[in-house]
Amino acid sequence: MEQVKTVFFLTLLTVLFVFIGFSFGGANGALIAFLIAGGMNFYAYYYSDKQVLKHYNAVIIEDRKNYIYKIVEKLTYEAKLPMPKVYLIPDRVPNAFATGRNHQNAAVAVTQGLVDLLNEREIEGVIAHELSHIRHYDILIGTIAAVFAGAIAMIANFMQFSAMFGGNNRQGAHPIVMILMAIILPIAASIIQMTVSRSREFLADEGAARLTKDPGGLQSALSKLESYAKRGQINEATEETAHMFIINPFSGKDVKFGNLFRTHPTTEDRIARLEELKFELKN
Repeated sequence: MEQVKTVFFLTLLTVLFVFIGFSFGGANGALIAFLIAGGMNFYAYYYSDKQVLKHYNAVIIEDRKNYIYKIVEKLTYEAKLPMPKVYLIPDRVPNAFATGRNHQNAAVAVTQGLVDLLNEREIEGVIAHELSHIRHYDILIGTIAAVFAGAIAMIANFMQFSAMFGGNNRQGAHPIVMILMAIILPIAASIIQMTVSRSREFLADEGAARLTKDPGGLQSALSKLESYAKRGQINEATEETAHMFIINPFSGKDVKFGNLFRTHPTTEDRIARLEELKFELKN
């Protein structure tokens, strides 16, 4: 179901992009904006993993006897994936994320707080969740969504500028209509992008439960991580990288408009989904 939702919303983003592009500048205007946004996201796709690991001062773990390394190695073997690089982030707030553009160029990073807080069963649940992201190419899917959302926002800015300063577009739209579209459509694109992100989190939770055959371990980990995230956030945390973490590092902030702009499903919903999987895995 979540896979179907992801395909649907990515298609909807594409349709929205084509619509706003043609409304303003026809095929040429849409193509130019898409190429610019695509170039920016191409760079981000190939180099953002190194940037984000550096941003959070992640230190690579190369000792195969290391506790976390051994857990990653064990689950990677069971998942039939290439061994990702393993990193430790020197931060007291427990959290984790995966990055990398494909199976061969992947990394899993955990904070020192996560290592200190969780037991082995819970850590396995978290690591399995991150490996599921890698397995399902979630970084690629997130990048595709970001390309279209970024292109839509870029064209919308052109539309607003053109409408305010008397420019014309091929379809002859009224300036007020153009301004309204420039405001509403990027918001719609952002909502769709967040919906895709939430769907991938549910899929990663399910993948972790099936890999470990222990949904309870991830349930317990999510509950603990959410509790700590509400009391403090990771140093240098940014909104741009929040979607990467297993728990949004800004969970302590109030989320307006319900779930529309959440990068993650609520932890309660995630735990409930995992509870349903318990019965399926027992049979």
